[in-house]
Parts: sequence; C-alpha cells; structure tokens
Amino acid sequence: MDIPFFKEFLMLSNPLSVAIVIVFILALFGVYALQRKGVSFGTLVGAGTIIGAVLGIAIQILAGFPNDPMKVIYIQESTKWFSLVGGGFIDLIRMLVIPLVFISIVHVILNMTQGTNLKKLVVAMLSTNLGMVAVAAIVGLALGSAFGLGTGLDPVEGNAKMREVKPVIDTFRALIPSNPVKAMADTNVIAVVVFGVIIGGIARLIKQTGTNELVNFTKLFDELHLIISWVADFVIGLMPYGVVALLASTLAQRGLQAVIDMGLFVVLLYVGIIVMLVVQAILLTVFGVNPITYFKKTKAPLVLAFTSRSSMGVLPLTVETLTTKLGVNATTANTVGSFGTTAGMQGCAGVFPGLCVVYIANIAGVPLDVTMYIMSVIVIAIGSVGIAGVPGTATMAASVSLSGTGLGAFFTSISPVLAIDPIIDMGRTMLNVSGTMSNAIVVDKIMGTFDESAFNELDAEEIKQGA
Repeated sequence: MDIPFFKEFLMLSNPLSVAIVIVFILALFGVYALQRKGVSFGTLVGAGTIIGAVLGIAIQILAGFPNDPMKVIYIQESTKWFSLVGGGFIDLIRMLVIPLVFISIVHVILNMTQGTNLKKLVVAMLSTNLGMVAVAAIVGLALGSAFGLGTGLDPVEGNAKMREVKPVIDTFRALIPSNPVKAMADTNVIAVVVFGVIIGGIARLIKQTGTNELVNFTKLFDELHLIISWVADFVIGLMPYGVVALLASTLAQRGLQAVIDMGLFVVLLYVGIIVMLVVQAILLTVFGVNPITYFKKTKAPLVLAFTSRSSMGVLPLTVETLTTKLGVNATTANTVGSFGTTAGMQGCAGVFPGLCVVYIANIAGVPLDVTMYIMSVIVIAIGSVGIAGVPGTATMAASVSLSGTGLGAFFTSISPVLAIDPIIDMGRTMLNVSGTMSNAIVVDKIMGTFDESAFNELDAEEIKQGA
C-alpha cells in the first residue's frame, strides 16, 4: 500500500507490518494476563525478556537475516510501533531521574543521623568507582592484546564521527552547576547532585545550629519524596512491557552479518563483562557480602539495564533495589547511584574503551608497550568522569580514550564497531549498573551503615519462589 496515509502516517503499509504489530500486541496482553494471575515481578520481567528475544529473532528469520534490516519496510514499520511502548517506557523513567535525584538527595541529607561523614562518603565513592574502572580498563586491554584484536586489518574510512573531547579540567568544571536549571534541563546528574548536596547540607546546618527548625521545608521534601517514590513504583511496574518492546526492537534492527564481521570484538566484550562480574563478586566477598545473594536480588535492574541500554534510565530502580533489598543506606544509595550514571561506568567507560584502544592501535600499527598500557588506563579512568548514562554515549568514552592516547586520527576506523553498538551496549550497560550497585555496597560497608540483616532477609518474591 504505497499510500501516504498508510506509509508515512500510520506506518503500516505492508501486510507483514500489520501482522507483526498484532503479534506484538498479543505478546503484551500475554504479559498482562500473567500479571493478573499474580505472577511475581521478577518472573514477569524474565517472561518479557524471553518474549522480546523470540519476537526479535523471529523477525530477523522472517526477513532472511538482511545485512541492513532497516531497509526492510516491515522491520522499519513494526519497530517504529515497538518504540511507542519501549521508547515511551524509557521516556517515563527518564522523566523521573532529575526530580528523583534532587528530591532524594535533599531528603536524605535533611533526615541524616548525627555523625554522618559526607567527606568520607565522597572519598570512598570516588576511590571505589575510579578504581574499578581502572580494573575494567585493564581487563579490556588485556583481552584485546591476548587475542590480537584488530591485527591484520587495514584502516577503513567510515562515517563514525569523533565526539568533541574537552580538557579534563573543563570536564571537572562542568560538574559544578553554574546554572542548576540548565543542569537539570541537560540531565547533568552530577551537577544536580552537587546542587542538591549544597541545598540539603546548608539546610541541615541551619537546623543543627538551632537558627531555624525548617519544619515546613523538611515537611515539603518529606512529602515530595513520598510522591516521587510512588510515581517511581508505578513506572517501574511497567517494566515487563517495556522489556518486550526494547529487546524485540534491538534484535530486529541489527543485521546478522554486521555482528559476524565483528564477532571477535563482541565475544571479547562479553568475556570482559563476565570477568568484571566475577571481579565484583570477589570484591563483595572481600567485604563480607554474599555475591550469590547480591546477584539474586539485582536481577530486575540488571535485566532492565540490558534491554533499555540506559544507565540513567535504570536509576530509579537501582536506588530502590539498593535501599529496599540490599540494605544500603539511603544516603549512600542516592549519592553513589546517581554518580554511577555519569562516572565510573565499568562497561561503557572501562572494558569497551580498553578494547577500542587495542583494536585501533593494531589497525594503525601503533606498538602497544608498557607505557601505552599505563597511559591508556589513566586516560580511561579519568575520562570516565562526565560520560552521560544514556544509550550510545560509549562513543564519547572511546573518543576520549583514543584522543588521550594519540590515536584520535584513526577514529573513523571504529565504524564497524559502532555498527553493532546496540548489541554490545546491552552488556555494557548491564555491567555499568551492576558496578554501581556493588560499589554502593562496598562504600556503605566502608561507611559502617550497611544493614546486613536487610541484605540477607528474603523478600516476599524469594519466599514465594522457595515455597
């Protein structure tokens, strides 16, 4: 039906488009039916993941695994309809991020117990986050070097555009909110955290000195926090539906040939992710935390991170999981959780740029010696500050790393990697979120505010599954 009404307005010009959309709607109703039967949230998310994966792969099989799936009209049209649910779900979550961060930070500071050491919290958070990014960078560099990633390939001209790289001083200055309203509009989470800490800290100081009890101010933020928490619970409840759409869309839109061409990069990236998850488990064990319990309780945010590909989009669920399931103090959860959406991301700003440095160095014929490795780790760790937690911004991490190691001139050769970005971004984002949560637990242990009994306590869902 080559009629503008169907082709450009409805985007249902092909019978297969209509059929796929109908199947998609039926899949959503299937999830709803399971929900009405009282199926647990974790099981619903798992079901949504399986349904989305099956639907996405089925569309690829139907199309014969085309090299450029988005040139197939029914894939283009059906995934556009998928974006109404998947993209809409992410938009709802991102709608929450800034008000949730600001309100939560001010609220927790106002209600802090006496003796809480903010300086100690910041130092522990920075050292833990950047230390783990450095480890992730080493893992990426080691894997890439061990398997000769990029060896034997010639530099290629592609359409990859290098992001503007700012001096590290400008990066740190950008974290200071010269205009808090603009910082909120630009989703500059760290700047919002800084602004919230200043407002909450001064208000708490006023209360402590007896200048003013700020009863109305405190009550306002108590009630705002209650409202935003309920809104967050409602939006997070839509996650099983969003997962179906997000995963189906990602798998349907990626060409199999592109993945095969970059097979070694994909494999090494996911091996690096597994290695870092093991490193996180070891770190938790060192601090006396059971990693098996940790991974069981973080299933929902990790699945959402994998399917949504947005560290920032998972933030509300990340903070909720930390405080309600993992026994992390609200101050630590909000501060470390918010920081982790922008800095210290072990996947996007650790393993990935490490692999990119080796890949481009081998293509360009640049020798990888000890000096190059040390410089790469330092550049990657420092460059991880200020990388926004939204889909696709790992390109910025790669830009910073390649520029800082003198490989920026060969950036266009990274085009084959960027062609499969959504496939590798799923794993990267999952690692980012897991890193944020495990770091939060470690920081909370250092602060002495970690609730062991809450961490070890079975929640209602686990009790139900064990029955």
